[in-house]
Amino acid sequence: MILADEAATGRLGEVIAGLLRSGEAVCLQGPLGAGKSTLARALIRALTKPEEEVPSPTFTLVQFYEGAALRVAHFDLYRLTDADESYEIGLDEALDQGAAVIEWPERLAGRLPRDRLDVEIALNGVGRRARLTPHGAWTDRMEGIGLEP
Repeated sequence: MILADEAATGRLGEVIAGLLRSGEAVCLQGPLGAGKSTLARALIRALTKPEEEVPSPTFTLVQFYEGAALRVAHFDLYRLTDADESYEIGLDEALDQGAAVIEWPERLAGRLPRDRLDVEIALNGVGRRARLTPHGAWTDRMEGIGLEP
C-alpha cells in the first residue's frame, strides 16, 4: 500500500493497533528514516492515549506502555549484535503480558514470534510504500479486512 505522507503512516499504525492482540508482535522493517518510529508511535498512542509520550527506544532498547485493554512493549533492536540479547531485555515476558512492536526485527536472526505482522516500509518518492505480511494468528485477521499478503 502507498502511504502518501506521515499522516497516512500514522493511520496505518492506528488500524494495526485495533487488530493487535495479547501475545502478538508487529515487526517493523525498513531503512533509517522510512517511518518505522512514526508508525510505532501512532500504534502505541492508539492503544494508550493520543498525548502519550513515545520516545524512540534506540538507547533504552525497550519502552513499556499500559493501554486500557493491552500492555505493549516497544523494542528497538538496532544496536543488538546477538538474537539472544532480545530475550535478555524481556521480549518473551512482553509477549506473555501483552504485545510487542519490534523495530529492526531482522536482528532476531530467525527467532521471530510466531504470531506477528511484518510491516516493511520503503521510501517511495516523497511518501512511503508498506508491505504487510501476516504470520500465525494474523493470517485470518488480515484476510477478513482484505489485506492479504
